[in-house]
Amino acid sequence: MHQKRISAPKSWPIAKKTSKWVVAASPGAHSRDAVPILVVLRDMLHLADNAKEAKRILHGGNVTVNGRVVKKDKAQVGLFDVLTVAGRNYRMLPNPRGKYELTEIGEQEAKRKLARIDNITVVKGGKLQYNLHDGTNMLLAEKYSTGDSLVFSVPDYDVVEHYECKAGNKAMIVGGKHSGETGTIVELKMVASSRPNMVRIERDDKQFETIDEYVFVTGSGGG
Repeated sequence: MHQKRISAPKSWPIAKKTSKWVVAASPGAHSRDAVPILVVLRDMLHLADNAKEAKRILHGGNVTVNGRVVKKDKAQVGLFDVLTVAGRNYRMLPNPRGKYELTEIGEQEAKRKLARIDNITVVKGGKLQYNLHDGTNMLLAEKYSTGDSLVFSVPDYDVVEHYECKAGNKAMIVGGKHSGETGTIVELKMVASSRPNMVRIERDDKQFETIDEYVFVTGSGGG
């Protein structure tokens, strides 16, 4: 199936009226906002002039997402995914306009994948299953909390760091009018209603509030 350009997710950095259709992302771990790898190669990195050339690059087996080779043109690339192609490494991040963009990163940084814990469920045997923002579900012996971030090594997905969602830690905003901004968590505000919880962020000596869904903890208070 294809996706009409005019109704494509706002986070996709594509022209809306150049043609009627654009390739749709296949169902997968991320939400509907994830960008198909063909669009990434053609429209974001400009490594191909058309779909045929992008598919040729993929079939060469030299494109990886989170350390794993990707050959399907509809494969998803979503928030905080690590893409490697043509000897360069990129991380998918939001920009101030709410659209995804690829930020080039170094080789060592490309070995690390950030994921937020969105939900925790108890499975058979009393084990804890952590449901991450990118759709990954993992059974882990250690205890973490919803809203915390885990840093995984890629491609083996071992936990190498843990950042608590608490005051003093660093965070990136991934939605709303402050999308793409980074700052320090000042306060977590629990709302006693069906409305989302709020988080107060400080950036450049100024503070603002956003909903907790938009907050990704990216580091400890020291850096």
